Amino acid sequence: MTFIQQQGDTRRGRRALVAGSVGNLIEWYEFGVYGYFATIIAARFFTPEGGSEAEALVRTYASFALAFFFRPVGAALFGRLGDRVGRRPVLVLVITLMTVATALIGVLPTYAQAGALAPWLLTFLRALQGLSAGGEFGGAVSVMTEFAPPGRRGLYGSWQSFTVALGLLAGAGAAALLATVLTEEQLGAWGWRLPFLLTLPLGLGALWLRLRLDETPVFVAERTEETPPPREVVRAVALGAGRIMGWAAAGYTFLVVLPSYLQSSLGATFQQALVATVLANLGFAATIVPAGLLSDRLGRRAVMVTGAVLVVVLAVPLLNLLQDSGVSNTVKGVAVCGAGAVVGLMAGPGPAMLSEMFPTRVRYTGLGLAYALSNAVFSGCAGLIITETIERTGSVDIPAYYAAVACAVSVPALLTLPSARRAVVSKPGVERAG
Repeated sequence: MTFIQQQGDTRRGRRALVAGSVGNLIEWYEFGVYGYFATIIAARFFTPEGGSEAEALVRTYASFALAFFFRPVGAALFGRLGDRVGRRPVLVLVITLMTVATALIGVLPTYAQAGALAPWLLTFLRALQGLSAGGEFGGAVSVMTEFAPPGRRGLYGSWQSFTVALGLLAGAGAAALLATVLTEEQLGAWGWRLPFLLTLPLGLGALWLRLRLDETPVFVAERTEETPPPREVVRAVALGAGRIMGWAAAGYTFLVVLPSYLQSSLGATFQQALVATVLANLGFAATIVPAGLLSDRLGRRAVMVTGAVLVVVLAVPLLNLLQDSGVSNTVKGVAVCGAGAVVGLMAGPGPAMLSEMFPTRVRYTGLGLAYALSNAVFSGCAGLIITETIERTGSVDIPAYYAAVACAVSVPALLTLPSARRAVVSKPGVERAG
């Protein structure tokens, strides 16, 4: 390979990283905003006259969960298209759908304006977001890892998770800024709409980047390869979902559900809850790329198992620390930052790990379905399960138990990963469960 060819491959690889990750950033920015404004959205869309705040918050998280259950549908639909016609055109389609659906949330009428129609309209748009998000992950990770140089799939794939952190931080930053410059009445009346409307210019920028994206060389070269048997793909999808269930549960518990939990269960203010969330996401962002790079050297198993075990050990002590009024805010800030960092150990190698489980002909569909199914159950339902269980039991330790149990169950699946680095430089193929 000539120097000019190498330079061209490097430029295309970097362009793939940017184009693949920008859509993911927008997706998680919106999901973060929805989570951070959950209490306000509950009051505007899910609180008819006579309804309680707790009931409204549960309904809000039910709508949140519904969007996640549309993700597997989107992963199957758009994944199949992406494996047949190419990654680029499908990624253009899903970013367009995501942008339009998110921007429309910013102009929806509330319950007071449209009655029972309002929550149904919101739920419909959340379903469209779920469809597009389901098609986003598989395509973005396929593009990033298929453009990655040999032995660098962990590093390239980690940028998908890194933009999750950036998206959540951007959402938290937007929420914190609005909570600072607007009064509580202004925020509830119209201020909450602004972060959703901001998605429109962001989405147009992402669309422009994806229109300039090249198709991956791997897809072009191997589009005629034999498709593996469906049974093998289904087994690999189930195994992949099991490997990332701890990442999904702990990530959403510590990075998205935390603000509403701190407000509703521990009496924190909106601003205090957002500060805690920003610190958690900063810790998350700090470890993702190093964890991906480390997994290229040590293997995916060592890094991801370490993250899962740390969540099992530390989740309950962390929550007890946050509940202790005698502990300083500085110590609590360090604790939530550390919690985010531990999740990053699983999120960094995760995309590459999933990508390596499937050959080119089914990669978009397979890794997208594994991710979507795990997130539908363990991320999308996190807020609903945690809020409802706390309401029924009165126990404020439920978030810690939820994250710890999911990671404990995930560890055996992660232990089936190869331990040596040879696994991360070999050609990907369908990995069988068991």
